[in-house]
Amino acid sequence: MAPHPLLLRIAKGENEVLDFKKTISSASKIAKTLSAFANHKGGTLLVGVNDNKTISGVRTEEEKYMLEMAAEFYLKPAVTLEIKEWDFGGKTVLEAIIPEGKNKPYFAKDEEGKWWVHIRVNDQSLLASKIVVDVLKLNSGNQINIIKYSENEQAVLKTMDKNGRLTLKEICKMLNVSRWRAQKMLVSLVSAGVVRSHTTEKEEFFTLS
Repeated sequence: MAPHPLLLRIAKGENEVLDFKKTISSASKIAKTLSAFANHKGGTLLVGVNDNKTISGVRTEEEKYMLEMAAEFYLKPAVTLEIKEWDFGGKTVLEAIIPEGKNKPYFAKDEEGKWWVHIRVNDQSLLASKIVVDVLKLNSGNQINIIKYSENEQAVLKTMDKNGRLTLKEICKMLNVSRWRAQKMLVSLVSAGVVRSHTTEKEEFFTLS
């Protein structure tokens, strides 16, 4: 008998569209993951699965309540989840399917009541920079982004082509412009698909697409 498709996905591990949670202890914490998937291309959250790919199971009703509360009250805009229950050897796994958002960016409320945008990078849900948030807003409007390449834009693109990568701080210093002006330029370049933003836990940097 062939293994269940979900077990095959679990065996491959977490990735940009799949996340494991042993349990859900807080609606605000899980909202971070929901936000990241909604701001990405959607994803699947498996509750009752450990990071080492083993199944621990969950108390179904409590976990479902926490998921639904996070999606409705801890996300702005709210999202509608599709939740399925699976039984594996007497242990229940919840499969929560998060659709790609149509009204990006999606904000998650933290434990202090502050709203933040998160994005999915590989198998992590990371805090989005202001540049990424502005790109999500711009792209969500479905408008055509026309860029007029000034000397500044041309200088940035030439340097990226030569050096491979630049940070916001390096661009400000290189062009002798304010942080605000450099951010505005990068938002246009990233939205147009000319430049790519790379978010890590330590810093954000930019390369040619």
